[in-house]
Amino acid sequence: MRRIFITLLIIVAATMAFWWYSRPSLLPVALATVGRGRVESSIANTRAGTVEACQRTKLSPIIGGRIAYLGVKEGDHVKKGQVLMRLWNEDQLAQSRVAEKQVDTAGRHVGEICTLADNARRDAERTARLRQRGFVSEGAEEKARADAESRQAACATARSEVDHAGAQARLSRIEQDRTVLTAPFDGIIAEITGELGEYATPSPPGVLMPPAIDLIDPTCLYVKAPMDEVDAPRMRVGQVARITLDAFPGQTFPAHVRRVAPYVMAVEKQARTVDVETSFDRPEDIHQMLVGFSADIEIVLERRDNVLRVPTSALLDGGRVLRYQPATGRLEEVRLKTGVSNWEYTEVLTGLGAGDRIVLSLEREGVKAGALVTPEIKPAGK
Repeated sequence: MRRIFITLLIIVAATMAFWWYSRPSLLPVALATVGRGRVESSIANTRAGTVEACQRTKLSPIIGGRIAYLGVKEGDHVKKGQVLMRLWNEDQLAQSRVAEKQVDTAGRHVGEICTLADNARRDAERTARLRQRGFVSEGAEEKARADAESRQAACATARSEVDHAGAQARLSRIEQDRTVLTAPFDGIIAEITGELGEYATPSPPGVLMPPAIDLIDPTCLYVKAPMDEVDAPRMRVGQVARITLDAFPGQTFPAHVRRVAPYVMAVEKQARTVDVETSFDRPEDIHQMLVGFSADIEIVLERRDNVLRVPTSALLDGGRVLRYQPATGRLEEVRLKTGVSNWEYTEVLTGLGAGDRIVLSLEREGVKAGALVTPEIKPAGK
């Protein structure tokens, strides 16, 4: 009996060992539970965009000259109309004073001549009355009338000289203004090219010269970025957008589309794009920005709330997913009808229900329909 019992134990142990080593292995997989939430359809820029200022001007003098006055430095806040730079213009100031004196002299001269013209007109009128009464000859009347007309013409000429002198004075002031740079709006001095005493040169036609002063209005900023031309028909002014910047990792700034360029940019060896501009929705966000920051734009084309959704990364070609069957521990393939989609989530119209569990780890070897799997346990805190 003892030998029989030992023999039975050996047979049972061998059977259990054979079953243990020959049993099918369970493949661990990462699963996601199908639930409800928001799904958006969106597009993004093809290359990095840039934070731009609504008002930015690069000022240069109209004529060349030596810098005689530089009233600002880089980083200064300036007001509209404030003088920023003035070139040496003593010669023009002297010409302006001469022109003003000429205006004054011409004004005094016209007063004298026109007074004599009025007297001559009155004498001619008196002579005409005396001629009617027969006290003076016809020749005397004609002489008085001719003298009055001549003096009236001299008065008109003198008035023209006053206008001419005034025009010369205005021209002198305009020439003087060509040597002065003033701020066209409130802003910050971003850059200055040139120092006191140096010679400032305007840009000749066809030759790019650095501006004398770069002025930026920091109170109004936007992001400009290129979008693929195939997305142009779906973009319009007013659409909801989101802005992200490398300078603020992990932050998203709400925005809206303010302009879509009416033409396609065709640059050699680059994809054809359409420039899109987006404005920040929150004024307080602008205070954190600097002109020139690199930025990305995401434009929301369509939004669906409280819809059944799955992670987009769980989809196979043709809108298929692998669903986990808890009763059998196996995977089955399900074909879905999908709706709105983005890189994160895809809307499910038919094929799955809330609470279903689908495979995320599609890249693992052996993950396919019919595979015997076990759900992967996430580490605590993840």
